[in-house]
Amino acid sequence: MKVITIPVTPFMQNCRVIACDVTGKAAIVDPGGDVEKILSAVEEHNLAVEFILLTHGHLDHVGASNKLADSLNIEIVGPHIEDKFWLDGLPMQAQMFGFAPQAGFTPHKWLEEGDVIELGELKLAVKHCPGHTPGHVVFYEPKSASVLVGDVLFKGSVGRTDFPKGDAAQLKHAIETKLFTLDDKTRVMSGHGEDTSIGYEKRNNPFMSGRFG
Repeated sequence: MKVITIPVTPFMQNCRVIACDVTGKAAIVDPGGDVEKILSAVEEHNLAVEFILLTHGHLDHVGASNKLADSLNIEIVGPHIEDKFWLDGLPMQAQMFGFAPQAGFTPHKWLEEGDVIELGELKLAVKHCPGHTPGHVVFYEPKSASVLVGDVLFKGSVGRTDFPKGDAAQLKHAIETKLFTLDDKTRVMSGHGEDTSIGYEKRNNPFMSGRFG
């Protein structure tokens, strides 16, 4: 699986363009903003984008979705329907965080635990990992042993749970049962910051060991 990381917006959110090495078919994961920057990367790598994938409904992860979907004539897929209130509330989110005005939207398809998304020869397994937001999902690609986790897990940290409908116990349970059950060598691609691995976080993450939180 080819992965292009594009940090976007002042939040330095890791928008990822993922592509099948065999077919060149691609998806844009969590386009938080900077539409032209994302389109330039797609053009530079000559990728055929099939759809947009969203891990959750926070503005810094979805802000460019509508414009990219219109520009590329593609669909928006995800997150889980429990994040509908976040997508409906995008105008309020934009005002709160000082972003340009943003309209709410409904994705073309909501995702659920157990869904499998096909992208060329890639098969992305959808895992529902609530806690940061109630409808947060992650995308696990077994061939490359990679998982795109949005804001569930970071190197040495975990997602915030002080937003509306956040739940620290739920987040910890999701990490333990949906992520820490993956192979230790699995690459963890977070929504902010550097990549890490499942094994590293199992050994070192203070929020999961009980040292913090």
